Amino acid sequence: MTDFKRHNFKKLKIWQLGLELSKNILDLTDTFPTHEKYGLKSQMDRCAISIPSNIAEGSSRTNKSFSHFLDISLGSSFELQTQILLANHRKYLSDEKCEIFEIKIEEFQKATMVFQNTLNKN
Repeated sequence: MTDFKRHNFKKLKIWQLGLELSKNILDLTDTFPTHEKYGLKSQMDRCAISIPSNIAEGSSRTNKSFSHFLDISLGSSFELQTQILLANHRKYLSDEKCEIFEIKIEEFQKATMVFQNTLNKN
């Protein structure tokens, strides 16, 4: 087995950004109408939770495997971005909040891609 560095996920900026985003999404979806409990709310909650969870899970793996978990986390963030736009369309959040969430998601995506690129160079 090759040597590899395990990452302390709690110290990773991308995990911190993902966790903060997840908390914000969970707080937001708690305000959704009850008929969305098993619809958009559930889907957004699962995507949001997936983002930092996959970073944490992948942090104990080899760099190649960690990169795969980062891909999953990124995929969840793009899915969440779409769901934010749908929630805005349904008037579950304002245009201003929608823009703030999009900025946060894009910040996470950029930081994750930069981290992933440095990971893949090792």
